[in-house]
Amino acid sequence: MQTKNLIDGKWLETPANTPLVVTNPANDEIIAQVTSSGAPETKAAIDAAWQAGKDWAARTAADRAGFLASLARLMRRDIDRLAALMTMEQGKPLAESKGEITYAISFLDWAAEEGKRLYGDIIPASAPDKRILVLRQPVGVAAIITPWNFPAAMITRKLGPALAAGCTVVIKPSEETPLSALAIGELACEAGFPAGVVNIVTGNSSVIGEVLFDDDRVRKVSFTGSTEVGRLLMTQASKNLLRLSLELGGHAPFLVFDDADLDLAIPAAIASKFRNAGQTCICANRFYVQAGIYDAFNARFAEEIQKLKLGDGAQAGVDVGPLINDAAVDKVEAQIEDARSHGAKVLVGGKRKTLDGLADRFFEPTLLEGMTPEMLIATQETFGPVAPVTKFTEEQEAIDLANASEFGLAAYFFTRDGSRLMRVAEALEYGIIGANDGGPSTAQAPFGGVKHSGFGREGGRYVMDEYTEIKYISWQL
Repeated sequence: MQTKNLIDGKWLETPANTPLVVTNPANDEIIAQVTSSGAPETKAAIDAAWQAGKDWAARTAADRAGFLASLARLMRRDIDRLAALMTMEQGKPLAESKGEITYAISFLDWAAEEGKRLYGDIIPASAPDKRILVLRQPVGVAAIITPWNFPAAMITRKLGPALAAGCTVVIKPSEETPLSALAIGELACEAGFPAGVVNIVTGNSSVIGEVLFDDDRVRKVSFTGSTEVGRLLMTQASKNLLRLSLELGGHAPFLVFDDADLDLAIPAAIASKFRNAGQTCICANRFYVQAGIYDAFNARFAEEIQKLKLGDGAQAGVDVGPLINDAAVDKVEAQIEDARSHGAKVLVGGKRKTLDGLADRFFEPTLLEGMTPEMLIATQETFGPVAPVTKFTEEQEAIDLANASEFGLAAYFFTRDGSRLMRVAEALEYGIIGANDGGPSTAQAPFGGVKHSGFGREGGRYVMDEYTEIKYISWQL
């Protein structure tokens, strides 16, 4: 397994810098020491991407698609190895890791085909001796900055369309989970990508980010992370008027109306809330249940939550793994304590769980009753396995509660009334809506938020706009 930077087709280390130590969050075992890049390495990666850019952009879309298809094939071949590596560095259960690798591959498959459909236009001209042509061309060097919670899928969701559009890339993975990125880099080399097309630098985000944002050869940055960091990146991007895609924080509401099918809503609530121990940007964070079904929902929800098995993600049958670090556990504890101080009642869980031989980083899947607007958990993204529930009476009340957030990434609601489904879907101020669906994310659909959850879209045909420029040609005959 490589632990070095991938720059211009070569694996290079930075011996002068203290390496990044990658540990397993479940047991604190040291998995690897990864090279820590600085400004020189980041500049070298940009140099390589810039030099490779002209040739890569000049290739046919079908040619570029062939490389992406090869990478997808190799990831399928190595799915077990990639999943085991992800579970070690990130902590999610092995079944979820395999699911993520499959999900990651789907973005490569989709982008490989979508790149062939980057059509231009011929527009009716204003005079008989003129022709108006519109071309779509790659933006150039694209920087990809990814988070720790989905260390493979968040790379391919950006990498696939960038490469398909003709861009070259510099990838900066999270310091917490760099190994999945490096493993993808190994397979990119095996797939035969030309030197400099795919570059990976690991290390301190602020050091690497400063170089990426200062170099005017970088024309696009796609970032997934917190809203706080997103605001800083917007400021940095102003210097070079750098194009940004920002997929930022979320605080997803989950509405359950009286006429909902609980056989559908309960499994969706479990999957949405407790996948990856609640450490997903689109997971349900606030549950609003209509009065007529409130008690029945809570009873069944509590029953299902208690069935979830907590433990090391590498162990068979585990449903919920550890949180990524100690700060994450502290945040969950603080939100629960704050909720209790404001009158919330813990129905299930509510505390850390000590497991033999493992780190003190596991938190019981938790159900809280009586969420109120002044609680931290009602306004702040939790990123943990806690489901706070409260009651509503009228449809408009539920919509108002759901929209009372600075975030606008994902929202969920359950109803069997077709008219209500359309009304609520249109009224919710979110970029992604799960209507009777707890898992809306897929490669062929646009993923992204509104308000403080960022801008830009990933997935589907829409993502290709993020990596292309429009050029207008006025042709005098």
